[in-house]
Amino acid sequence: MKVFQKNPVPQNTVPTDFHITGKQTVFSYIKKKRYLYLMLIPAVIYFILFNYAPMYGILIAFKDFNFKKGIWGSEWIGLENFRYMFQLDNFYTVFRNSIVLSFLRIIFTFPIPILLALFLNDIKSSRYRKTMQTLFYLPHFVSWVVIGGILINFLSPVNGVVNAVIESLGGEPIFFLAEDKYFKPIVVLTSIWKDSGWGTIIYLAAITGISAELYEAAKIDGANRIQCLKYITLPSIKSTVVIMLILRLGSIMNNGFEQIFILQNSKNLGVSEVFETYTYRLGLLGGRYSFATTVGLFTSVIGIVFLLASNRIANKLGEEGIW
Repeated sequence: MKVFQKNPVPQNTVPTDFHITGKQTVFSYIKKKRYLYLMLIPAVIYFILFNYAPMYGILIAFKDFNFKKGIWGSEWIGLENFRYMFQLDNFYTVFRNSIVLSFLRIIFTFPIPILLALFLNDIKSSRYRKTMQTLFYLPHFVSWVVIGGILINFLSPVNGVVNAVIESLGGEPIFFLAEDKYFKPIVVLTSIWKDSGWGTIIYLAAITGISAELYEAAKIDGANRIQCLKYITLPSIKSTVVIMLILRLGSIMNNGFEQIFILQNSKNLGVSEVFETYTYRLGLLGGRYSFATTVGLFTSVIGIVFLLASNRIANKLGEEGIW
């Protein structure tokens, strides 16, 4: 005798508790989830105050800003600040320096946290793994001011350790921070040393989320460590890598003010001047706040273009992207 189940429940249905049905109103749904929305209020207030409210200040880029008159009272000059910015001779040098430094960091520093995460995940000893993680994370908590001071002393042509070694080998002392060809490698290497360990946290979290059953099944089928890495670990964290790369491309015009400013001097200004230091010198020190806002708005637009383009490319290649 066949037994038929009354009103069978589909396996892939989504509980109605997670969406608003026709009988519910928006108000009743919010009331039902009121405690969750109350917990969300501090985050909403934070983003409104520190992310959306300051956007009102971009009006300064289109005005001849005067402190006495305020933003609304200042004279409206349209795109005059942008025309002036594009006509400056050193603007394109700054633009090139910012783009080149950002791409060098992406090429050389972006893969390092992924490799470190794979290395740490492969360590079997828990104590040794935690020790290595601590050593990799520590540089992130050291200020660029401290790192810059140590680096300047180490590379000093007078009493620096590096030049002392060069002289002991019969070479001539080198003023590393005064020569253009050394500035970019120094910036890239110090960025790798300081931030790569901290960047492994996200990738380690993604690797931890991979089901252990996949590795067990692969080992039963005879897969070795390299094959598990190639066919399980890397494909599983691919979406995380893509999202992190998209976010990095979205901030391509941001090279970090502290690091560049500390290592910058009058000798290497031709390769070290980026938009952060450029805005600081011409806009803030010179009191030209309209121009500083113009440069900031320009870099933000470039970042949005890269973000949208990279996300679009990721979607075309079959990845989810950010949205």
